[in-house]
Amino acid sequence: MKTLLATAVSVLALGLAAQAATAQDWRAAAEQDLTAAREALSQNHPAAVIEAPSSARFRTWLDEGYAEAQGNLGRVNSPNAYAYLLRGYGYGFRDANISLGPTWEGREPWDAVAWANFATAWRDGAYVVTWVKDGVRRNVPQVGWVLESCDGTPAEEIAQRRLDRWEGDLNLEADRIETAPYLFWDRGNPMAGGLPAECRFMDGRRRRNVDIVTDFAAPEDREAAYRASVYVPPSVPLAVEMVNGLAWVNIHTLADDADWAAFLAQVDAQQSAIRGAPGVVIDLRGADGTSASAASYALRAAARIWEPEMIGAAQPTDVELGYRATPANREWFAQALARMQGDPAFVANNPATIAETQAVVAAFDQAIQAGQQSFTRPIPAIGDIETGANPVRGNVVVLVDGGCSGGCLDAVDVLKDLPNVRLAGQTTSADTLFIEPTITALPSGFGRVVYGHKAWINRERASNQPHTPDQGLTYTGDPTDETAVRAWVAGLFGG
Repeated sequence: MKTLLATAVSVLALGLAAQAATAQDWRAAAEQDLTAAREALSQNHPAAVIEAPSSARFRTWLDEGYAEAQGNLGRVNSPNAYAYLLRGYGYGFRDANISLGPTWEGREPWDAVAWANFATAWRDGAYVVTWVKDGVRRNVPQVGWVLESCDGTPAEEIAQRRLDRWEGDLNLEADRIETAPYLFWDRGNPMAGGLPAECRFMDGRRRRNVDIVTDFAAPEDREAAYRASVYVPPSVPLAVEMVNGLAWVNIHTLADDADWAAFLAQVDAQQSAIRGAPGVVIDLRGADGTSASAASYALRAAARIWEPEMIGAAQPTDVELGYRATPANREWFAQALARMQGDPAFVANNPATIAETQAVVAAFDQAIQAGQQSFTRPIPAIGDIETGANPVRGNVVVLVDGGCSGGCLDAVDVLKDLPNVRLAGQTTSADTLFIEPTITALPSGFGRVVYGHKAWINRERASNQPHTPDQGLTYTGDPTDETAVRAWVAGLFGG
């Protein structure tokens, strides 16, 4: 209780401090934190000394992005502007495992200051209007119209200016989809420029010109608009359902604080029904896995659906990990080891994990003492695992979308190689070979930098390579229409 109270007090204090800060304070905080973030990445990120496909981008953007962000410091005059300055630097690394941003509680994805009374979605390579505010007849396009240009500038250039590196990485299909509603929203980012004055849309074969007028954005309207454009997981993200004979295993989150005990107990209780169903759907849409343990949550459920031995046999073998030998990185592992050793239950049940972490800390000490910049450690192959007959009678569809990120990608690496599994839905997010996030608080207390602190040197899935559905299994309909999605999935089983 004392810990919870202390946390609540510190969050309240941070909120009050943020409210009291002036524009000059936010500019100073942004400058201080930007420099500290660059320093932390420069001194500790593995990409600075370990070669990987994304290392060159890291080394270039470390300085070029920093210079660009410094040039925008004069525009920082609010908490939102502070946050966007940091985000712009972070997204510019083109590495989903690097992020910069504020420490205060994340806002809802449909948050905005003002907007143009409509929302767009990224569909079939274009920005399509998906929602228009009721009662607005003038200065808005209609649902289904496709954006062509604004003020004589092509739609793609508008998106690059207003969305790329501020809201996401438009090099990734997943981020295209997630950020599309914001194209005509004001979310408090002074670096993105204002909304355009006039835009041209295609209405079938007709071109339509629309004057863009900014208006107050009511929260309920914004939420409805966002939900009409981007899939949002249900309020109960973990559940097992029997739907028209199919066993539907919903895993829409991989968060550490989700109720995994209750969910895994539910999977255990319905194991026979799942295994005996004519078809099984493992639904990973929206499963954003940012913690180091994220993949393991999905794989624990899979081990109950199949068998632990089958999951173990599908895991990567002969893994080689690279580490940057710095005191800060060594401290991360030393603290993790101390937490493990301080938990009697963990000590009793995970001796191999503790032994490996001890070996990593010792390797850090040896490398630092020898003046080495980095070192590698193989995780030995576990050898052949005897597996019995496949206990799952029906075919299995693993359903994914752009919300499947981080640890979800690692889970799909394993699930796709299990018997009778097909990957369906939409393209997932992607990440680089620099994995497992470490969080560093920034000096102002308002921000933090997150980055992968080790390199998976020989991972089969390449840097920034997403998972794509198997041939013929890409969903091209409206991803927010749950009835349509489920009917489409049922059709994959002949239903």
